[in-house]
Amino acid sequence: MAVTIYDILGEDGFDRLTRLFYAQVPADEILGPMYPPGELAAARIRLRDFLVGRFGGPQRYVKERGHPRLRMRHMPFAIDSRARDRWMELMARAIEEADIQPEVADYLLRFFSDTATFMINRDAT
Repeated sequence: MAVTIYDILGEDGFDRLTRLFYAQVPADEILGPMYPPGELAAARIRLRDFLVGRFGGPQRYVKERGHPRLRMRHMPFAIDSRARDRWMELMARAIEEADIQPEVADYLLRFFSDTATFMINRDAT
């Protein structure tokens, strides 16, 4: 049986990662304004549950929200290359602060980079 990233990080690892990421968002001048007041906690839980399911854990996200449809769900937000790059910057910092082993960190960064690029839905202004 193959070992999954969820097997390595577990619930606690994904919870720590998303907490570290979202702790940076409110003060960020690009990403912070994208979140309505009071929505950060719910957004963090959604990201955590999505990642847990995507990387081999319980499928809470899919059970609660259905297919991720990431691009459609993010269409209301103006995501340009600057927002993508900032999201990656904050996530890379969160991965580093979470002290995730290098092989897993590299895999996650590649996944996040590809996904963040896919989410771009506006030209840079």
